[in-house]
Amino acid sequence: MQLTKQTLQNRLDHVYDVIVIGGGAGGLSAGIYLQRYLLSSLIIDKGKARSFWMQELHNYVGLPPETPGRTLLKQGKGHYLSLGGDWLHAYVEEVLDDGEIFTVRVKIGRQNSTYHTFRTKYIIAASGVIDYLPTLENMRNVYDYAGYNLHVCLICDGYEMVNQKVGVFGANEGSLEVAFSLSWFTPYITLFTQGLFDVSSEFRQRLRDHGYPLIEQPIKQFLGANHQMTGVELADGSAVDLEAGLISMGSKYHAGYLERLTLERQGGNLVTDKMARTSHPRIFAIGDLKVGMNQVVVAAADGALAATQIWRDIRRAAGARRWEENIKREPVKSHP
Repeated sequence: MQLTKQTLQNRLDHVYDVIVIGGGAGGLSAGIYLQRYLLSSLIIDKGKARSFWMQELHNYVGLPPETPGRTLLKQGKGHYLSLGGDWLHAYVEEVLDDGEIFTVRVKIGRQNSTYHTFRTKYIIAASGVIDYLPTLENMRNVYDYAGYNLHVCLICDGYEMVNQKVGVFGANEGSLEVAFSLSWFTPYITLFTQGLFDVSSEFRQRLRDHGYPLIEQPIKQFLGANHQMTGVELADGSAVDLEAGLISMGSKYHAGYLERLTLERQGGNLVTDKMARTSHPRIFAIGDLKVGMNQVVVAAADGALAATQIWRDIRRAAGARRWEENIKREPVKSHP
């Protein structure tokens, strides 16, 4: 059921088997499996999952390559709700471990916000990441091309840039290292510091050895039309022609609600086992939050694994059900 401010009251005293934080591909996959395992689940989604911005899913098996990410999310949400799962559009502020039960504190609404708490036995963290984008005076100019031919993922979109003139936009010297992997798909690479950082002499020499130009002044705007970026205008008014772009500026991890819990991490990612269980036995992490590949298909698989392991935990604790009517009873002995 789609929960609202008006309809959620009767769920506040309910203890869910699982609360899934994040309604992207991974969270939806987990929710669908949980409901099919006859568990009670709630997906809390703040909106605009990373895959929402994907204009075409070119590498998701079985889908037409022009399928937008928001179509995948819409169909997944409909499937989940059809199985009886609960859905809430809200922002998770905090998760507290109260022993056998977690308390999940949420904020509903940006204006006239209300605050509520839900309870659950297990948590699946599926809230993902959001990519940092170049910061321009007119951010609408960035959004016009991001997700089209201004890419954020080499693994996802390297194939889309084969033998094209590509600009790589970094946040530090290390982030520009992606250019050398990108060269598998195209050697026509120009690197941009956007005036944000200095580059070492050793790195400059590597770029010269490969023939990759380095542009160090700020970007004024992206050029192009109809969501197709054709280059950039620099701060001095000059232009650089491009056919595609790769933004390599890092990501923000949406997992602040777990800060009060002690979990093993590797960099910004949560460390999990093969079934997506974190160092806490009742907290699972899937998709971009965990160590691994940031891919929609991987997130969906993670959701299936996490849901299955939780079902196994709960099923084993409950034990096998008895067919009471079919159990042979010992005859009552009569006394002489």
